[in-house]
Amino acid sequence: MMENHSYGEVIGSRHAPFLNRLARHGALFTDSRAVAHPSQPNYLALFSGSTQSITDDSCPHRLTAASLGSELIAAGKTFAGYSEGLPGTGSQTCTSGEYARKHVPWTNFSKVPAADNKPFSKFPAGRYARLPRVSFVIPNLCHDMHDCSVAAGDAWLRVNIGGYATWAMTHHSLLVVTWDENDGSPGNKIPTIFAGQMVRRGRYGEQITHYSVLRAIEILYRLPLLGHARTARLIRGIWK
Repeated sequence: MMENHSYGEVIGSRHAPFLNRLARHGALFTDSRAVAHPSQPNYLALFSGSTQSITDDSCPHRLTAASLGSELIAAGKTFAGYSEGLPGTGSQTCTSGEYARKHVPWTNFSKVPAADNKPFSKFPAGRYARLPRVSFVIPNLCHDMHDCSVAAGDAWLRVNIGGYATWAMTHHSLLVVTWDENDGSPGNKIPTIFAGQMVRRGRYGEQITHYSVLRAIEILYRLPLLGHARTARLIRGIWK
């Protein structure tokens, strides 16, 4: 998950060579939309099918609703969130340096174990077969492009996610790179890229949202559809 940039600020930008290479080798959605402003409601939407009536970046929250994490666990599968700068596994702090809990939705859901909330230092770089069935990666406020440049975020992704992106192309795995919201311009249009062995390269013009992305993940793992994911546009046509 990246932060606060519109489609045109990233796609085609000379400051984002890694992301544009990934887009050329994967499925680039040319009409992907966030569902709200500011950040936090979008993360909640992607993770639970609802903004949970939260309209700001306030912290903390304690939610009892089902989520992608609790669905996976109930189905006997595994989940983890890896957040750069998180002080320690299971930490409930709202802020710590460049870490911000508002970008880490699973911390708010009581049905997701604290042990699944991990610092990015625990990400198994180079040992990707050890990853949980579904993982989220949350860079810090600089590396997600919130406080720093597109170039800084692109470089961080190349160094920290580039190895997984290559591995996914030959191990029937899927990498999704998306943004929480755009820069505030009309339409809330954001970049969204799917890349992996099962994905057809190309540009896809159907309008999708965070709810569509959640629905795709739930369908891949035969999970119940949560909230607005039930009625979101089905992502089809990109699969081999």
